[in-house]
Formats: sequence, structure tokens, C-alpha cells
Amino acid sequence: MLDKVKHIILVLSGKGGVGKSTVSTQTALALRENGLKVGLLDIDLCGPSVPYLLGLEQCEIYQCEEGWVPIYTDASKTLAVMSIGFLLKNRNDPIIWRGPKKTMMIKTFLNDVKWDDLDYLIIDTPPGTSDEHITVMECMRDVHCDGAIIVTTPQCVALDDVRKELTFCKKTGIRILGILENMSGFVCPSCSNCTNIFSSNGGAELAKLAGVPHLGTVPIDPRMGVLTGTTSSVLKEIPESNTAATFKNLIQKIIA
Repeated sequence: MLDKVKHIILVLSGKGGVGKSTVSTQTALALRENGLKVGLLDIDLCGPSVPYLLGLEQCEIYQCEEGWVPIYTDASKTLAVMSIGFLLKNRNDPIIWRGPKKTMMIKTFLNDVKWDDLDYLIIDTPPGTSDEHITVMECMRDVHCDGAIIVTTPQCVALDDVRKELTFCKKTGIRILGILENMSGFVCPSCSNCTNIFSSNGGAELAKLAGVPHLGTVPIDPRMGVLTGTTSSVLKEIPESNTAATFKNLIQKIIA
């Protein structure tokens, strides 16, 4: 039921643990801050983090005649969320499924969720280039996808895996909106200086090598941790931060 969705954006990475879910949630929240109606679909079946990041773990989804009804974060219904996490009784419960069952669930989320009119649908995907990604592309053959945000961290081991994701996108015809470098340095909570505790500029160099846009860098900022478990946007809560500047620039590029 994607016919009421104007724009669809994938958040991808070849590497796990690079912060795709954080990027997905803050992108969705930033779009909402710009007066848009947004949906956030979490199809990382083995590690659904979105309900936890938004403080929605206690919410339960239900079905109506038209399909699954997503969770709305407030009465304005400007942010709708769907995740396998809403079907788990305990956040420690694992999803122990083989490929076919994963494929069926992803098809259900893409085809049977009752999204209302949305300006943007952000799809948070699992790491890698496996069955889940192929299923997404198969289900979206008849739907226009605006493109993918590729998330990486500056270390070489992450960049090597992200290169594979770039190749996957090119082979499957996914437009690459650009590369976002997450965990790019650590912002001191006392003096606000940023220290490169890992390497630096890996995302920018990879973007240059691949011939795709570099969407900016997001440092490790302890103030971001305070936003975990809420539906607060970094644009509103810490507008003076480098993180807010990056997401503001990202949203401008998405809307443009």
C-alpha cells in the first residue's frame, strides 16, 4: 500500500553497527520538523532498533480491513512507524527465521501496511546485500524509489563493506543519494572540541572515488544519547551542533 506515498528513501550500509537506525530516525524526525508527513519502516528483522530509539517499545500494532495500522507518535499523525519490534513481547526475544519467512514478512510490511498520505517514507534496512534487500527491490519494481542514503563510519573495515553496498545499488538500479559518514570524531561535552578517535574523511574519500555526493559527517555527540527513547529531533533540541547542521543540510538535499 505505497500508492499514497510520494517519496521513498532507503537507508543502506554494507556494514552493521554504523548507525543506520539513528540516521533513519533522525532523518524522519527532521523531515517532520520541516512540516512534512513522514513514515518510518524498520525492516531490520534481526535487530529492530527503531521502537527503542523512539520510545515506542510498549506500543502494539493491529490489523484493520485495509491492512496493518502503523504506530503514530502523537495525535498530529505526522510520523507513522512500523517495525517487527512491535510484534515482539520482549526486546530480548530473537527472530530465528529462515530466508523464506523473512521474505514473507518484508513483503507484508511493504504491501500490507495502511500508510495514510505521506510525503516521505524512510526505510531502515538491515546491513549487507542479502535476501532482505533483494526482496525490497522486487516489491518496489512498480513503485518509484527516490534513492538510497549510504551510511558508513570512517574506519577502513567499514568502508570496504560499504563499497560492496555501492556495487549492489549500481547492479540493482538503486539511485545513490550520497554517502553519510557517521561516528566521525567525538565531541567533548565540556569544550565541544571534536577529536578523531577513529580515522577521518573516509566517507568523503569513498564518495569521491565512487562519484557520488558526500552528504556530510555526524560525530559521536553525548547529547544525541539524551534523545534516545524520545521523538525529539536533533534540529530542535541541539540546533547549534554539528550533527544538526549535517541533518539540516541532508534534508535540504532530499527535498531539493
